Amino acid sequence: QVQLVESGGGSVQAGGSLRLSCAASGLTLSSKCMGWFRQAPGKEREGVAAIDTGGVITYYADSVKGRFTCSKDYTKNTLYLQMNSLQPDDTAMYYCAAGDRVVDGGTWTYEYDYWGQGTQVTVSS
Repeated sequence: QVQLVESGGGSVQAGGSLRLSCAASGLTLSSKCMGWFRQAPGKEREGVAAIDTGGVITYYADSVKGRFTCSKDYTKNTLYLQMNSLQPDDTAMYYCAAGDRVVDGGTWTYEYDYWGQGTQVTVSS
């Protein structure tokens, strides 16, 4: 049974930092693409960051580029999201997800099969 358990959320002031963790069981991070998503009240879920199976290639939403870093620790089978220079607009529930790279013709995408329950991040001004 696959489980993704997020932790590390909390309340911080603007300019502060948090590190989110996503502990995986029932799958190995080396075989999965992983992603971080967030959803604020009244807003649609948005992708924040993604990382390939090898943990080398990462992708970030424009809104977090240069501030957030996504990484994998294979020894702990855990995904991380280091968040620096946090702003009130970063306030949301953050979720991690595991999936696969799917190729369709000349394009590809990550499709996520497993999701965690989320961890709340609140940034005050």
